[in-house]
Amino acid sequence: MQNRNQKHLLTILTALSIASSVALASELTPAFNGHNFNGWKVPENNIWWTAKSGIMKLQSGTNKKGSTLWTKKEYGNLIMEFDFKMGHGTVDTGIYVRTKREQIQIGISGSLKRDMTGSPYISGKGYPVEARNVKEILKPKDWNHMTIVAIGKNYSVWLNGHHIMSYDSDSAVEKGPLGIQLHGNRDMSAEYKNITISELD
Repeated sequence: MQNRNQKHLLTILTALSIASSVALASELTPAFNGHNFNGWKVPENNIWWTAKSGIMKLQSGTNKKGSTLWTKKEYGNLIMEFDFKMGHGTVDTGIYVRTKREQIQIGISGSLKRDMTGSPYISGKGYPVEARNVKEILKPKDWNHMTIVAIGKNYSVWLNGHHIMSYDSDSAVEKGPLGIQLHGNRDMSAEYKNITISELD
């Protein structure tokens, strides 16, 4: 029980430290201008991604092939904030953090068949931890606000103002692009807006 309490205390202290870093960070930099994909690597023959009226929409293609929209810029320690809204179908999207092998899930996990929003998916490990109280916090038919903080090997996530997850990944990479995923083999849509990203010193 003592080890469990110590681990819980460490998680709280880590979250508070990260929250302080967020508060002290420079102003978040817009990463999506709302009407085109400047700053992003758009896939060839793009049929999945549209930008209009401040909203980035992802929509499955007719053959349900997946796609990822990557930032042109690479990031080290970072804060990413954005709003997202679930669309139709079985929504399975998320944010790749510096590599396609590590992701913060948004929507339904294909392997677990349930909502794992805010949880880290690590290639070779699956979901090593599950975000807390998401069912009570997530608004499935409205806009949600998410903050992702990646400092070294630590990933921390806030959903609608609530800290829901912290995890230290041994396989985290030091620097890389961020990616928004549209999972393949799905008939689905989702929307993102107000995407901002800033590096931390």
